[in-house]
This record gives sequence, C-alpha cells and structure tokens, in this order.
Amino acid sequence: MSAWQGKSKGTSAGYKIFVFLIRTAGKKGAYILLRFVAFYYFIFSPKSTRPILQFYQNRFGAGRLKSLRMLYANYYCLGQCLIDKIALMTESDTDYTFDFDGEEHLREMVNQGKGGILLSGHLGNWEAAGHLLKRLGTRINVVMFDGEDARIKEYMEGVTGQKKFNIIYIRPDLSHIYEMTQALQNNELVCMHADRFLPGNKTVDVSFFSATARLPEGPFLMALKLKVPVAFVFAFKESDRHYHFYSTELKTFDTKRGDTVADVSQLYAAHLEKMTRLYPVQWFNYYDFWKA
Repeated sequence: MSAWQGKSKGTSAGYKIFVFLIRTAGKKGAYILLRFVAFYYFIFSPKSTRPILQFYQNRFGAGRLKSLRMLYANYYCLGQCLIDKIALMTESDTDYTFDFDGEEHLREMVNQGKGGILLSGHLGNWEAAGHLLKRLGTRINVVMFDGEDARIKEYMEGVTGQKKFNIIYIRPDLSHIYEMTQALQNNELVCMHADRFLPGNKTVDVSFFSATARLPEGPFLMALKLKVPVAFVFAFKESDRHYHFYSTELKTFDTKRGDTVADVSQLYAAHLEKMTRLYPVQWFNYYDFWKA
C-alpha cells in the first residue's frame, strides 16, 4: 500500500513558475497554462492517479467515466488553488470574495483567552482563505513537517516579504509540543492538518466512507491533552474568485469526562467525510488512504 512520504505534489520550482506567470500574464494566463499541466498529471502521474481514481469509484461511488472527469477536475482545481494562494500572498490579485460560516465560533475561541486548536486537512484550500483569520486579532501558528511544504512556505514569504503564519516544525525531540503549549498560553491559535502521517508514526483507526482509514494519532492526542477549545475548519473554492470557509462549533475534550483519542479522531473523520462529499474534486490526498 502506498503511503504519504511527507511531500506535497507541488515543488518550489513549480511555485516560481506560477509566480512568474502571474506577474507577467496575470492569473488568467496562469490558468491557461494550468490546463496543460493538469492534463500532463492526468496522463503521466500514475502513482497519484491510481489512488484518487479508486477513491472516486470505490468510495465515492462514481462510475468509470464520471471518475475520469472528476480526476481531471481534481488536478485542475489543485492547480487553481495553488495559483489563487500565490495571487493572494503576492497581492497581485486581491479581488476575491468569501463566505465565512462559523466565524463566530473562532471569535468565541479567542475571547475565551485559552488559545485554541484548529484541525483541518488536505481538502480544499484552507491556506488561501487563512488570511481571513487576521480579523480575529491573534497570532496564527501552523504545525508542519520540516520538509518540502515548509520550504515552499519560506519561499513564498521571501517573495511577498510578509510572514502570514508562524511555522512550528514537527521535530523528533518533541520540542514542537513546548512551542504549541506556549502559543496556546499566549491565546494564539494552533493549526494542524490531521489527515496525513509518515510511515512509522502512531495512528488511530476511524470509519471513513464506510471503510477503515488510518489517521495520525498526534493531533487528536494534543487536542485531548491540552484541554483547549478545538474546531474543525475547511475552505473550498466555489468559483474563480469565491471561497467558502467553514468552522464547526467549539469542542473541549477531557479524559476526566471519558473522552478518548478515538472519540476525537472519529468526530474529525465524520466532518472530513461530510466536507469531502460536498466538494469531492477538492480531495487532495494522492495515496491509498484506507487501511489494507
């Protein structure tokens, strides 16, 4: 069974190309090139094509022809989300609109003064809409592996001259836990993707699309142990210039009340499935997600 190896589909070279195109030809020019890039991945990327196609057929229940159409739309939408993110971060195109369902929950999180944990996933384009969180008036910390994604983020900060988020790197010595705890004590928000793990990491089994999938134990263990408000957040592209941000109501988990890692992870999986059913072509996990 293929597994995630800690790298995204994009590379810093790809970002540089799109930054150049956006600055010279605008977003429309980048979208035109993207059609060819998406077709290339559609034809010549079997390692990512196979699992996403199987997802549409075996889990989502689409027929063969519909699954192929969804596959191409998936690659194209991934590229659009990337271009939108670059356009927003470089402020070369800021004419976007947003719906924000659940903003009141995140404001409540900040007002409680305990900080909070936001759990998201590789579904939609949460980063592009993340600048909305600036309205909350507190620092945003993003927890991530010190790998390709982190280098891309550092490159984009160099291009824009702005630091949108504070990055907390996951380290073998677990020092990132101290940084997360300190951030929460400062009433800051800590954001984590909770849908991917590296081989060898501890996992928890959940029911996802009527089958057993594995999720990383770490984010849910932190949500359980730190006893701060938790929300599940997602953002999706709905048109060329419009995004829809979702936040669930706040939950605070506590082992003294009998809450377990399994409870937290299954609740997350339920919201992840709900959002995936609403926006299936924005499911950007290109590996076998389900337990063999």
